[in-house]
Formats: sequence, C-alpha cells, structure tokens
Amino acid sequence: MVEVRYFAAIADAVGKNTESLELPDGATVADLRATLAATYGSEVDGLVGVCAFLIGDELTRDPSAMLRDRVDVLPPFAGG
Repeated sequence: MVEVRYFAAIADAVGKNTESLELPDGATVADLRATLAATYGSEVDGLVGVCAFLIGDELTRDPSAMLRDRVDVLPPFAGG
C-alpha cells in the first residue's frame, strides 16, 4: 500500500489531497503514472507527466525510481 499525496493542480484534478493505492512491491513512478492514468484518465496523465515526485527525501522525475510507503505528487509551481 502506497500513500499518495497530491498538491495544487493535481489535487484539484483528482478531487482529493491523499489516497492509498494498492501497488505491487517494487512499483516505480512509471507504475504510479499508469495507475493514475487508468483511474483518472488522460487529463490527469498529462498533468502527472510534468510533475515531480518526492519519495522519502528524494525529489525525482525518473520513471524508474522505486516508490516507498509515501509519495508526494508535485506539479510545477509558479510564482517567485
């Protein structure tokens, strides 16, 4: 089970801030993207494609990065 936390535009698109997903052991960012696309459709898949993922203390966009118990899905933020 992976706790997925959503922020900003991606939270708006999925309609929630957090959810728990059943993903196999060794699941990667690519697996998470595929699950989100299958669940929420192409609009969310497009958003997730530009997101960064905070896994533990590591911020990544690498689709082969392995997930842990919690992952934060972070869309690009504007401002300064």
